[in-house]
Amino acid sequence: MNAATMAPDDNEENMMAKYLLLKHYRGAPAPVNDVPMEQWAPEEVSAHVQYMQDFIARLEGTGEFVDSQGLSPEGTFVRSDGEGRPPVTDGPFAETKDLIAGWIVIDVDTYERALELAGELSAAPGAGGKPIHEWLEVRPFLGGQPAETE
Repeated sequence: MNAATMAPDDNEENMMAKYLLLKHYRGAPAPVNDVPMEQWAPEEVSAHVQYMQDFIARLEGTGEFVDSQGLSPEGTFVRSDGEGRPPVTDGPFAETKDLIAGWIVIDVDTYERALELAGELSAAPGAGGKPIHEWLEVRPFLGGQPAETE
């Protein structure tokens, strides 16, 4: 990574094609339109979901879409503890159910394209029909290969 820009170095960029666009409930800087979704009107939720569906459909059309999932608020930490039943806890760790709302995986030619798409996704409408301008985390996959282009 180039520390000055937090972008992959040129030879890293040529090795990467897949990026995770990670949506957060918490843990990222507050979005401009910072009204929690549970306080949105039903039509505002529908408009947000439609924006996401249209965004994904466009990426399917360009061949840049890989996967997306919204996550349930339920979640549990589990770890191996040797023999017997693994321990399960609902804390005291920062819970992914509190932090991660969902993701979209894209397969693009450049890091700049990943940033461009994240910027578009950040503009999804929220409360009052206004863009959320939420912060999205853009994370390259390790060891990915660039997309084939013709």
